[in-house]
Amino acid sequence: MIYEMQEMPKAGDTVVVGMSGGVDSTLTALLLLQKGCKVIGATMSLWDGSLPEIHTGTKTREACFGPGEEENIEECKRFCEVHGIEYHVIDVKETYKQEILEYFKSEYRSGRTPNPCIRCNMLIKFGALLTGIEKLGIKYDYFCTGHYAKIVRPETGLFGSDKRPCMIAGAEDVSKDQTYFLYRIPSETLEKVRFPLAVMKKTDVFALAKEANLEAANREESQDFIGEEYFDVLFADKPSVPGDIIDLDGHVLGKHRGIEHYTVGQRRGLGVAVNYPVYVHSIDAKNNVVVLAPNEALNSNALIADDFVWPAGVEPSEGFDAMVKIRLASKPAAAHIEKYICDDEEAVKYRGQPWKITFAEPQRAVAPGQSAVLYKDGVIVGGGVIFKAFTV
Repeated sequence: MIYEMQEMPKAGDTVVVGMSGGVDSTLTALLLLQKGCKVIGATMSLWDGSLPEIHTGTKTREACFGPGEEENIEECKRFCEVHGIEYHVIDVKETYKQEILEYFKSEYRSGRTPNPCIRCNMLIKFGALLTGIEKLGIKYDYFCTGHYAKIVRPETGLFGSDKRPCMIAGAEDVSKDQTYFLYRIPSETLEKVRFPLAVMKKTDVFALAKEANLEAANREESQDFIGEEYFDVLFADKPSVPGDIIDLDGHVLGKHRGIEHYTVGQRRGLGVAVNYPVYVHSIDAKNNVVVLAPNEALNSNALIADDFVWPAGVEPSEGFDAMVKIRLASKPAAAHIEKYICDDEEAVKYRGQPWKITFAEPQRAVAPGQSAVLYKDGVIVGGGVIFKAFTV
C-alpha cells in the first residue's frame, strides 16, 4: 500500500507543543517558532510527592515520575520566557496515579510485564494532557511532540474498507524509532498530531540545539518511567508474598521475594545457585511461583494477543502477513496474523477478539503484558497485548 506523509504545521498555525524539558521537545518548539507558528508550550505534571525522595548520589530527574519534575518544569518555563512562548503546566496527577501507577503495580502482581509508556501515551500525553489544554479554552491546529515517528495516510482504503485514517510510520532515524510506544493512540487524535523531528537525525537535533545554545542540549538523554531506586518503594503499599522458584520439571531451586520483582527473560538477581545459566521462563501468579529455564527454553514461535487496537477501528476480516515487534528493543519479525477462534468458556479470558501470531522464526522471551505491534511497509496497522506465548 502507498502512504502519504501528512503536512507539517505552517506559518500562522497555532501549535501546542508537549514539552518535557528534553532536547527533542525543546528543539521542536523552537523550530516551529522559527517557522512562524504561534507556539504554546504545555507540560504534564505527574509527580505528587507520594514517594519519599531517595538520595542515591546520582541524578534521578530523567525519570518521567519523580522529584526531578519541578526542575524540568522550571527549565521549560525559562525557555518559553526567553522566546515569548505562552506556557502552561497541566495537572494530570490523579489520572496518572490511577491509570499508570496502579496499572503498573497490578500487572506485575499478576505475573505480567507491563509497558507503562504505551499506556501513558494513549491515556495521558495524548489524552489527559490534551483534555486539560482544551479545558483552558485553548484552540489549536496541531499538537506536536519530539517523538521520532511520522504521521501518514493510506492512498486507498485500509483492509478493504473506505477509511483512510492517519497512521503511524517509522521516522528517518531508525535508531531512534519510537513508534512502538505510540501504537494505541486513536486515529482521530492523530489527525491533529504531528512529529516535526520525523525526518531528522538525532545527531542533527543535538547540533541544532547546541547551535541555539539550548539548555536542554546538555541534559542526560535517557528517560525511564520511574527510577530504579523507587521500584521497591512503589510496591511497598502491599507486602510482597514470597514463594518458590522452580525449574521446568517442578524442582524447587530457591525462594523468590514476590513475583512483582521478576520478569520473563531476567537473569540477574534470581538468588539461586545452579551449575548452568538460567533465566525467568514464566511466572505463575495463581500458584505464586517463578519458573526458571536454560536460555534455549525461552524460545517460542507463536503467541496469543488480545485488547487489540486497529487504525480507525478497521479490523481485518481475514489473516495476513506482517512484521511484528514484541518489545521496544526487538527487531520486527516476520509473522502470520489470524483471528484466534476459541469456545465461549475460553473467550471470557480475553479482552475483545484475540489474535494468533505465528512467527517464521522462534522469538526469545515473549513476555505476557508487553505489546505485539504489527507493521506493514513500515506503518503500524494494529497491535495488541500479549496474553501468552507457546510453540506450535
